[in-house]
Amino acid sequence: MITIDSIEQLRQHLWQAKLEHKVIAFVPTMGNLHEGHLQLIDRALEEADLVVASIFVNPLQFGPGEDFNGYPRTFMADQEKLMSRGCQVLFAPSVEEMYPDTNISSTIVKVPHLNHLHCGVSRPGHFTGVATVVCKFFGIVQPDVAIFGLKDYQQFLVIQQMTSDLCLPVKIIGAPIARAESGLALSSRNGYLSSDELQQAAQLQATLVQTRLALEAGEQDMLALEEQAQCDLEAAGFKRDYFKICRQQDLQPAGPEDKQLAIVAASYLGKARLIDNIRFSLS
Repeated sequence: MITIDSIEQLRQHLWQAKLEHKVIAFVPTMGNLHEGHLQLIDRALEEADLVVASIFVNPLQFGPGEDFNGYPRTFMADQEKLMSRGCQVLFAPSVEEMYPDTNISSTIVKVPHLNHLHCGVSRPGHFTGVATVVCKFFGIVQPDVAIFGLKDYQQFLVIQQMTSDLCLPVKIIGAPIARAESGLALSSRNGYLSSDELQQAAQLQATLVQTRLALEAGEQDMLALEEQAQCDLEAAGFKRDYFKICRQQDLQPAGPEDKQLAIVAASYLGKARLIDNIRFSLS
């Protein structure tokens, strides 16, 4: 695996692969890698001849008071993990390389109808930062395929919509959520949890499953189900953020006539803000 920190050097390195018509897959990350990230590399290797991963802690997607400076940076360990999984190229630019001069982006990318929902309420500007940096990465790497984990389903829809609307020639693939044995979705922020909190955290996924079962059993009072879920999570030690039953395609509130559903949730536990979701079809 080769590690590159310059946009120009990366383009030069990928030029020959493009001339040879090799399929290039891209996996963007912020580092502090866990098994979930590595499963994205596995999927990328199934799709492409050459896999490029990035490690970049993007300041544009962190809001005031969020953990940009404290976000875990484990670069040496991340390199070893990527190499062991078969990644061929690691792109690890500095903030100055990605956002020259001002360290922020003068041009931003928004997906308005998705930006303001759910995590967008709790983290204003977050998805603008995500869409902007991913669009920049697509311009730099020019991949044929990009792999995103479905743990952040709203982010996946934002990227999918942006790619479609801007006619970017990139196939967007969503990879299944990687989970611990307890059911907890793997996340870099799980490192903020104590051993006791790690056990408590599994209740988030359990509550999603319980709500799904109620819907499959015929319950149609969405608001009551959402409130019951919030109360159950609070009883388990969580602080509420949101818990919503939505249409799968656009994350708008679901009604009794909707069959393709997504339940999306975020809750605080200790120092961590945890997100998860479950997607399914009603018969």
